[in-house]
Amino acid sequence: MKLSELKTNQLAVIKNMNCEKELKKRFYSFGILKNAIISVENVSFSKNTIGINIDDTLVALRLEEASFIEVELMDNK
Repeated sequence: MKLSELKTNQLAVIKNMNCEKELKKRFYSFGILKNAIISVENVSFSKNTIGINIDDTLVALRLEEASFIEVELMDNK
């Protein structure tokens, strides 16, 4: 599943990033790395930006950018 499909407060693990090298570097600078645990904290009113929590840091991403990140949903038990 893609990060852009994740619902608010669901936890997931980043599995892959299918994007160009420059965008991947930008992701890395925010701590968005393979096997990191991530969650969607909020979605903008216009539904084109999401706030994600990664390693206790809130980062805003465009929904289009989030669609390049493949995640695996974690069991929230």
